[in-house]
Amino acid sequence: MIRLVAVALWICLATLASSYGAVYYMTHQGPGAADDAKLGGLDYERLRPINVPILENGALQGYVVAQLVFTADSDNLNSLAVPPHPFIVDETFRLIYADESLNFRKLERYDLERLKTRVRDTVNARLGKDLIQDILVEEFNYFAKDDVISH
Repeated sequence: MIRLVAVALWICLATLASSYGAVYYMTHQGPGAADDAKLGGLDYERLRPINVPILENGALQGYVVAQLVFTADSDNLNSLAVPPHPFIVDETFRLIYADESLNFRKLERYDLERLKTRVRDTVNARLGKDLIQDILVEEFNYFAKDDVISH
């Protein structure tokens, strides 16, 4: 009987000591570990599809449909008063709409890297901070006017 009480007392003391040690360790960590725990990392935000009309000689030729994803630091993204989504959509629309090199009668590779870099740099300049880390292209398609079904 004395052994049973001694073992129970030993288990209680070991549990109490390990709990105290764990709480002490968690509350007295150095500043580097606490900063690492607070990092939110990157957020991946998907934008709605962007439909850009392609005009040539005053007539509608078709539409470019682009869907983008951007990455941003989650802490900076949450601290903004206005989300960056409309700025990215606006800048992408402007760049594609004004690009004279888009000629779907003579197909060539489109410089997506230049588009992504210009959108990122311009949006960061408009927001006043380096918020957008990268822009990824999820979809980039062209639909001729004849292929589009309108209701």
